[in-house]
Amino acid sequence: MKFIKLFIYLFFLSTTFLYAQNSTRKFESITKHNTFVEVKTNDGQYRFQPYGNEIIETSFIPNGETFASNSHAVVLKPTEVEMQIVETSNFTEIKMLDISVKIKHLPFQVSYYYEGKLLTSEKNGFSKNDKYEVLDFNLTSEEILYGGGARALGMNRRGYRLELYNKAHYGYETHSELMNFTIPLVYSSKMYAIHFDNAPIGYLDLDSSKTNTLSYETISGRKTYQIIAGDDWEEVVENYVSLTGFQPMIPRWALGNFSSRFGYHSQEETLNTIQKFNDEEIPVDAIILDLYWFGKEMKGTMGNFEFDKDSFPNPKKMIKELNDKGVKTILITEPFVLTTSSKWGEAVEKNILGLTKEGKPYTYDFYFGNTGIIDIFKESGKNWFWNVYKKHIDFGVAGWWGDLGEPEVHPSDLLHATGTADEVHNVYGHNWAKLVFEGYQNDFPNQRPFILMRAGYSGSQHYGMIPWSGDVNRTWGGLQSQVEISLQMGMQGLAYMHSDLGGFAGANLDDELYTRWLQYGVFQPIYRPHAQEDVPSEPVFRESKTKVLAKKAIELRYQLLPYNYSLVFENNQKGTPLMRPLFFEEATNISALNNDKTYLWGRNLLVSPVVKPGLKQQEVTFPVNSNWYNFYTGEKVEGGQILTVNLVEESIPTYVRASSFIPMVKTIQNTTQYNLNKFDVHFYFDESVSESAYQLYNDDGETPNAFEKGQYEIIEFESKFEKDDLTIEIERKLGENYNFSSKEIQLILHNISTKPKKIKGYNYTWNEAEKTVVIAVSLNNLKEKTIKIKL
Repeated sequence: MKFIKLFIYLFFLSTTFLYAQNSTRKFESITKHNTFVEVKTNDGQYRFQPYGNEIIETSFIPNGETFASNSHAVVLKPTEVEMQIVETSNFTEIKMLDISVKIKHLPFQVSYYYEGKLLTSEKNGFSKNDKYEVLDFNLTSEEILYGGGARALGMNRRGYRLELYNKAHYGYETHSELMNFTIPLVYSSKMYAIHFDNAPIGYLDLDSSKTNTLSYETISGRKTYQIIAGDDWEEVVENYVSLTGFQPMIPRWALGNFSSRFGYHSQEETLNTIQKFNDEEIPVDAIILDLYWFGKEMKGTMGNFEFDKDSFPNPKKMIKELNDKGVKTILITEPFVLTTSSKWGEAVEKNILGLTKEGKPYTYDFYFGNTGIIDIFKESGKNWFWNVYKKHIDFGVAGWWGDLGEPEVHPSDLLHATGTADEVHNVYGHNWAKLVFEGYQNDFPNQRPFILMRAGYSGSQHYGMIPWSGDVNRTWGGLQSQVEISLQMGMQGLAYMHSDLGGFAGANLDDELYTRWLQYGVFQPIYRPHAQEDVPSEPVFRESKTKVLAKKAIELRYQLLPYNYSLVFENNQKGTPLMRPLFFEEATNISALNNDKTYLWGRNLLVSPVVKPGLKQQEVTFPVNSNWYNFYTGEKVEGGQILTVNLVEESIPTYVRASSFIPMVKTIQNTTQYNLNKFDVHFYFDESVSESAYQLYNDDGETPNAFEKGQYEIIEFESKFEKDDLTIEIERKLGENYNFSSKEIQLILHNISTKPKKIKGYNYTWNEAEKTVVIAVSLNNLKEKTIKIKL
């Protein structure tokens, strides 16, 4: 008995040590204000600010400091919610509808609950050491952790101490601990997130010491974080994205195929490349001009920001010729002005550069030459840089590529208008995207911007940023990392994370790798082959078999435009990622929580990329909540199993959720030819599903905030099945400022094994071999269509 008592006592001591907060911190008082609550301690003050009932922001203000309200990330406005203060002798609780904060007085402890369930608690809370200011939290031993930005570590990132310093990793493959996007955000498998709302550099320690501790370490700034919860993964992600800002809808052409390489050296080469796409009848929507548009050499010309007259003698004419073919022009820009560039004198004169402590332009050497950096935190720098964009948008340039925006080289003692380089480094790319986005809002309010950026921060999606995964190696190892990176970044708000299809770095000519990468690209957000020019990235310059397979993949990408564009709308409205991890389906399944080999493209497509050479078969995980149908063969697979499937050259394993609707169009050369006057809708009948629904969104693909302006249509599809009766209902909803137009739909029902007994009022054909029924449906008014099928 004594031994048992001693064990209990030691266990109590150990758990108290593990979970008790700073032993010197003492609770003194609590004060409720209209929208927040203050708790005073002996060494500072806590400020608890709710953003609705599922997000609570906590700030600690040490004695001698004042509350800093400025956030680079948060755009959601605090709203007044009902907060009840419940006090007992040793506890104070701030209760809201869903989240509650429990504060233990002695020893002092702050804990967070969601619907009565403990999410996490502060460990020491705020503390300081010789190098960093620290916020730390308790973890349970079984928690899986995600987030921290773009990394190649495996889905579970627990055990790493991740540097928060945006930095390019040239030629990475299967492992990268530091890349271009470092985001101070952590998701837990317990279905909550912690966002550390502070820009200066530091570390995110995901229990590297194996003491069940999550720590945020920073050199300076706010001691502010938000706890974000929800009932399921989609809701948790939606709550985070609502806090930091929803992504504007991208232009529809951005879902098409890009012609891109490092780089096109002349106007003639640019036009000839697009002509090659047209000759081969391979769809293409845009061409990207790398740094040779402003100089003949890679080095020495950065910062010119003008077309080189020898190489591009008539850029306006070139851009118009491309536009007449339905092809948009995108230009690269960088934030560096070299001392050898034509704009150096102007940059110095107009005081647009980062400075030394003596107030002179800070110059330094890096790969491209001796340079200064544009201070986009300074009004003069911001305005000067925007005028570069404005001039070329007037030329007809349709999109922008912001490169080297980590920034690539950023000396710690360089001074910006709002702080040192280390204090603003991680938000440089973020503010750069904001600069461009707000410029469009002011000067081109009827145009959706395309802003491709290599670095960003929490909430960069709100400014239209389209991120990519950096200079990945052109190897199978490089391909293997891409699903993880995109899945993780999609959860962190940046849902358009994508890769240089085919891989970027190196002269590796591997046709199988190229083909598999482009086939994966069909089901990732942006379709953009890009590489160093040693090996062509464009399919039109590859050998015949590879070209045929690439063309097939690109054509499928265009056929799926209605489905993909509806994903764009869903992301815009709810923050839902386009690429979704399997645990969005099975939140407690350990296998799903770690799986980056199979994922969901939207809700209805299941994809398993081929990321290793020479495979004839591979394993595919099928979520338990549904049956699945092979997209190419129609073969049925029961959910809740891992199957070894045969591979084919023409495609990667792709499956459709049972009783889902997939809208598709015929192949087009580019999105200028896109419309929904005639289109197909594939329905994958499954007798185990009694009801299903789908929304197809459509607008002009160009107008900003088209939905909010009432310039849209939504076509709703519903299925109901009971006994032998299948009913399909189709209903159109038009925004108040959208013009009606008739539509012809070819409704294709899959998995119909016997000829229907009756389909009243509709002509149809039944294909016994393919088990399909095709029904022609005309939408020539707004009346709901009901198709009753007797099976």
